[in-house]
Amino acid sequence: MSTTMDQIHHIRQLFYQQDKNISEIASETGLNWKTVKKYVDMEDFNSPSPTLISKEVHESKLNPFKPLIDEWLQADRLAPRKQRHTAKRVFKRLKAEAKDFNCSYRLVALYVKAKKEELQLKRTTGYLPLEHHPGEAQADFGTADFYENGKLHHEAKYLVLSFPYSNGGFLQLNYGENMECLLEGLVAVFEHIGGVPTEIWFDNTRTIVTKVIKGGSRNVTERFQRFCEHYRIRPVFMNPESGWEKGNVENKVGYLRRNELVPVPRFDNLTEENRLLLGRCETDMQREHYDDDHNRFISELFEEDQARLLPLPSVPFDTALYITARTDKYGKFTLDAGKHRYSASPAFCESVVNLKITSSAVIVMDKDMHEVVRHKRLYGDEHERMDWLPYLTYIARKPRSLRNSGIYDMMPRTMQIYMDNCESSERGRVLKVLAELTERTGFASAVNTVDKAVRLNATDPDSLQSLYRRTYANVPILPPLEGCVGLPQQKIIPFRNDLKMLDAALRKGGASNG
Repeated sequence: MSTTMDQIHHIRQLFYQQDKNISEIASETGLNWKTVKKYVDMEDFNSPSPTLISKEVHESKLNPFKPLIDEWLQADRLAPRKQRHTAKRVFKRLKAEAKDFNCSYRLVALYVKAKKEELQLKRTTGYLPLEHHPGEAQADFGTADFYENGKLHHEAKYLVLSFPYSNGGFLQLNYGENMECLLEGLVAVFEHIGGVPTEIWFDNTRTIVTKVIKGGSRNVTERFQRFCEHYRIRPVFMNPESGWEKGNVENKVGYLRRNELVPVPRFDNLTEENRLLLGRCETDMQREHYDDDHNRFISELFEEDQARLLPLPSVPFDTALYITARTDKYGKFTLDAGKHRYSASPAFCESVVNLKITSSAVIVMDKDMHEVVRHKRLYGDEHERMDWLPYLTYIARKPRSLRNSGIYDMMPRTMQIYMDNCESSERGRVLKVLAELTERTGFASAVNTVDKAVRLNATDPDSLQSLYRRTYANVPILPPLEGCVGLPQQKIIPFRNDLKMLDAALRKGGASNG
């Protein structure tokens, strides 16, 4: 039987927070001593390596009945200890009350055991300490505009991690507020400060929490649970609509916006800007704490925070999301409930592709997890990312099938006109040239070159390359020659139709020249 993440969390909590030894934990949980030691010592909580997309996932027969079991066990929290459900009682009630129930007792018992452990573990997640201790942190997102490479990202997000004890805080700009943005931002701060907060307070954001359960517990995503176990963080969730409970980070979100994001930031690279922001947040700590009796600087108090941080794990955590997507007849797929569309390759039309998704990129991979194409991730109202290189390279090998491939219909109108006017024998070379131009400076430059070629009726590959070089290769225009000093004089040869006179002048051929 595999060990669930809830059971692993329970083992590690007993060891690291309740100071119980491995034998005691094994006795309490009923698990093998070696199993307990394995999860106490584990440092890598990354998801298993992505498997091939052909692997099948089987749903549990018990899934339709789990909500009913959860309801009974939740009600047990208010019942006397001797009047709570055992696994046998749950099994008997399911047989008597649940329509079409046909699961084994063992399947029910395993789920009841895991669910009871989960409910017991999370009983106090709504508890709020009255004072803040060194090493504890709070996390939240704010909203701000910024320009990257001249492009405005309107109402983008930024992550703030604050330390209430010292009032220190750090921010990281993001394109959005998804799991990848959260995890990447937290990891960047952890690595910058050289350690991990003992606990972090969060809102009940849908990015993390899948369900708020009556009584104070939470159902969280497995990915977030793995992240917390990997770094040994204890997540604490606020009561719904109670932002004041983590007032330190709420105030820090506004403070850092006013002091670090005014005026609206302009930069060339988000990664580099985030690195600089971490340094500026360090500098901001060189001021007195607003509520310290000894007038100490925030930086002094933050040293106490750092002294209580957990060590960074020896194994990096992979913050990327690995999923699959089905492509259409053009080799394209959508994400975010169909809002954003990306190209894969014509070689993957109407098939399933593997995806690796980060906060800034969507990477398409083949069945062996080798990269096929990489896109900048879409946010907001941007609809589509199209990489033409795989399409042009693919069709260049089959130029005769261009009109029937679907690729022709996706081409800009001027490129369609240009391809129609090409000689059939030249079409393959033209497509190769277009692929080369796209690889050098992008598809827009290839389209611009084709626009000029259409106007000049230059439909051969050599003319296309020449027009590209004139436009994008920065070939200097040579000035006209000034004067004729040093140039040989032109010799006029009046031979009319007499080739012998021409032979004599050139000293070639003819009998008279021997």
